Amino acid sequence: MQLSLSLPVVVSKEAYNYGVRASGETHGVVLTKPHVVELILDLCGYSENSDIFDLRLLEPSCGHGAFLIPAVRRLIGAARRADVSFAELTQCITAFDIDETHVDLTRQALGRELQRLGVSADVAETLVNAWVRCEDFLLAAISSDFDVIVGNPPYIRIEQLSPVLHAEYRRRFTTLYDRADLYVAFIECGLSLLSERGILSFICANRWILNKYGAPLRSMVAKNFGVQAYVDLQNTSPFESDVIAYPSIFVFSRKKPAVVPVVTMNTASETECRSVSIAIADDSIKTPDVNITRYSDWFSGDAPWVLSAPEHLSILRLLEARFREIEATARVGIGVATGCDQIYVVNQDTDIEPDRLVPLVMREDIRAGKIENAGRFVINTFVVDGGVVDLGSFPRLQKYLMDRGAEVKKRHVARKNPRAWFRTIDRVYPDMVSRPKLLIPDIAGSNEVAFDEGLYHPHHNLYFVVSDIWDLEILGGLLSSRVALFFVWSYAVKMRGGYLRFQAQYLRRIRLPEPTDIGKSLGNEIKQAFRKRDFQRLDDLALKAYHLSEMPFFDFVDTRK
Repeated sequence: MQLSLSLPVVVSKEAYNYGVRASGETHGVVLTKPHVVELILDLCGYSENSDIFDLRLLEPSCGHGAFLIPAVRRLIGAARRADVSFAELTQCITAFDIDETHVDLTRQALGRELQRLGVSADVAETLVNAWVRCEDFLLAAISSDFDVIVGNPPYIRIEQLSPVLHAEYRRRFTTLYDRADLYVAFIECGLSLLSERGILSFICANRWILNKYGAPLRSMVAKNFGVQAYVDLQNTSPFESDVIAYPSIFVFSRKKPAVVPVVTMNTASETECRSVSIAIADDSIKTPDVNITRYSDWFSGDAPWVLSAPEHLSILRLLEARFREIEATARVGIGVATGCDQIYVVNQDTDIEPDRLVPLVMREDIRAGKIENAGRFVINTFVVDGGVVDLGSFPRLQKYLMDRGAEVKKRHVARKNPRAWFRTIDRVYPDMVSRPKLLIPDIAGSNEVAFDEGLYHPHHNLYFVVSDIWDLEILGGLLSSRVALFFVWSYAVKMRGGYLRFQAQYLRRIRLPEPTDIGKSLGNEIKQAFRKRDFQRLDDLALKAYHLSEMPFFDFVDTRK
């Protein structure tokens, strides 16, 4: 693969470093634990007992050499076993990092390790200079393919990069969709460099296997590659520092296997890691340290990878075949984001024209399913047709915003729209206030649904559901049940502590019976149980509505109150 450079390297480097600083991260500083690295190399078959001196290994973001040093140990061991000259190994490894300090540290560490392994100083210097390149992997001109690609790519939101680099990455990599993290481009670029016999294995955040932004990458993998193994590290600590990254290990190749082993690890300890590669290779070997589910039918197209137990996946597919998605009979949306709540969320006594203030409900105003009026209002900077207001027509609002102009203009939305510097990120819809709606907090252990009879505009930490077809209290009862939660639990990324993200993309996965199929008697029972917050009763009634005798057990933090 040959990439043509359209950006000078110095520009791309500065732009990339700007993005790293903006995100508060420096890729490569978060080091993968040595035994986890060893597991990844094992999963790729990169063993000193094999002729790996005939392979080309790529590390696209080498950091401090966490992957390279163990790989080099195996390479030197294989060369020594086969009596291959160390000087002939210059093409065996290629590594990139955009940070000069990281490159220097890695070269020094590799040089010391090579000499410890018996490589002469001159040969060691030649090898490390040939192996490690100070360059942006995503912009590098690479003319060869690779047999083994391993690493821990950087986790950086692409919108945090400079606009020039952001645009260039999006031009080059079709999987950088929506609000994707930069690691998505690393995966795409790595896959494009795989040889016919090649294996790619990254330890990486698992968001893309379920989220909206991962759809193009999932589609690419399903069409052109095979999943050799997937290791869930969600509840483990595979890194040297304590970071919340929700990681996984995946192993891809150009060949599609008949069966895909999906491994769930509890601790990612040395013992567990040793067990994984053995158990994956031979399904007759049972180990108490890890749980392995083997999928004979992998996911197609851009479908989310719902890596649940077989009984969970079976009931999920049954429900999806029987019932329509929620938005066939209702609409799911999110509340207003302002970009600066301390300025745009005010109380009624604020000196602003009253018709510019819209009653607001925030997550913290909802307790035990009831909305407590905290006297909050959001400033409406829009007119009915969707345009921004003429501040000159609202002198009190104008003074309020001008007095706080320095802070307001720092927001991205203000820099992007300098003429409308005072607008909120999202448009406020005053008509939304009087519309009855269901409110669902974004982050929770379970489905916490509250009914707003028509008093407030939701804040962006709340999702809302409206419908012209449903009795909203009946719908609220169904959405408060374990059956509805099961859909979100299946698709949503699990967070530390067992909490879930109740984002629109997951709420829209909920399937519902038809409103007309809910009989009057059952509907009244659901409504009464919803009003009483009787969740055990709602769970039982939902089984009747969905024509189920039972639901398989699934673990969640029941925060319904």
